[in-house]
Amino acid sequence: MDNQEKFRDSIGTLDDEGKRKWVYPKQPSGRYYDYRKWVSYALLIFLFAAPFIKINGNQFLLFNVLERKFNIFGFPFWPQDFYLFVISMIIGVVFIALFTVAFGRIFCGWICPQTIFLEMVFRRIEYAIEGDRGKQIRLDKMPWNREKIVKKSSKWAIFALISFLIANVFLAYLVGSDQLLKYIINGPSGHLGTFIPLLIFTAVFYFIFAWFREQVCIIACPYGRLQGVLLDNKSVVVAYDHKRGEREEGRQKFKKNQDRKASGIGDCIDCFQCVQVCPTGIDIRNGTQLECVNCTACIDACDDIMVKVDLPKGLIRYASEENIEKKAKFKFNARMKGYTAVLAILIGLLVGMLMIRSDVEAKVLRLPGQIYETKDNGNISNVFTYKLINKTNQDMDSIHFKLHNIDGDLKLVKKDYFLLEESGLAKGTLFIEIEPELLKEANNKIEIGVYSKDELIDMATTNFMGPRTFR
Repeated sequence: MDNQEKFRDSIGTLDDEGKRKWVYPKQPSGRYYDYRKWVSYALLIFLFAAPFIKINGNQFLLFNVLERKFNIFGFPFWPQDFYLFVISMIIGVVFIALFTVAFGRIFCGWICPQTIFLEMVFRRIEYAIEGDRGKQIRLDKMPWNREKIVKKSSKWAIFALISFLIANVFLAYLVGSDQLLKYIINGPSGHLGTFIPLLIFTAVFYFIFAWFREQVCIIACPYGRLQGVLLDNKSVVVAYDHKRGEREEGRQKFKKNQDRKASGIGDCIDCFQCVQVCPTGIDIRNGTQLECVNCTACIDACDDIMVKVDLPKGLIRYASEENIEKKAKFKFNARMKGYTAVLAILIGLLVGMLMIRSDVEAKVLRLPGQIYETKDNGNISNVFTYKLINKTNQDMDSIHFKLHNIDGDLKLVKKDYFLLEESGLAKGTLFIEIEPELLKEANNKIEIGVYSKDELIDMATTNFMGPRTFR
């Protein structure tokens, strides 16, 4: 089989026997790598700081599944707001699809937590302790002497410590930063039910970043398969300009004072720097591949070589297949316009729902199995149950109810006014009496306003049952 086509039959991290081939990427350097470092550091700061930022007493980001409490950008959400979460997830999927259609797997290379932690945290520590690619290979082949034991044990200990720190931060997102600090102060002995899962997650993070590594992107992550469906020849990806790199005579090693263009030889000098620097072990010169995460390491490596051999940079660059083949410029095509339109509609829908969302959710339902009752004064009485959910981080005083669209008497079973605590739930029973002359049907829709002092905080709608003779 032609070696140029062999890559299609297996992934880049497998050898000829089907066993895993450990990837030793050379440490990247260059302008794109510098940009990625700043983006990564900003995202890491956000990730570690977000659980400890409070807005109006609410944690900036909280996903407490057990207690069904969620805070997104400081706004509290409850299970009753699940439809908002669904719409947000759909927006996220469409947004990623749009960016994939336009710019390929750019999310993976620049924003994905897996890439950021692996490339900007764990591998940088590995480079600092074990050295660059060549030194790492020699160290792994070395017998277990003092140098190897010290370097490997130091690296593994630091990896374990960082994995434990990451697990704690994720715990802050799940149970809340205040609760996490209480766990730390009280010690693990009193919270074994939380501490043991914490150790399990620490082990998972350690396994991923110390051993599994790029296999997450290649094997476990479904996004790599998704890009194969979404990409087309107009998508801008990290691409090798084979027209310039190969020309008529293909690649050839660099020779001083050689006019490569006149002799039909491509600008690629076959130095393999793009392969050595790749974190997933592929050869970008074979074209767009599932393993490529668009990290731009090959762009920086190739540009550096081009400068050294006095050839133009950009042999590997952000480009579409159409741009390489036909020199066509990027266009916002009909496919992208369609995704953008859907995205705009969904965002508008979400914004509208957020604007009409109230801080209190009130439900008033007629007591099951009960029909109306005729009082001694001739009025018709119905009994209802109510449930109020306070979605805010503040207590609400003097909660009471008023009828809005019909005259009548409304009475609570216990107190006419009560306190609705922060993030609290209030349940109870109320009676409503209405004069029969005001009832037009057997089932009459009535509106009940929920007030905190004199402020209307929500409106509930329910049915009031009366005799059929009033139809």
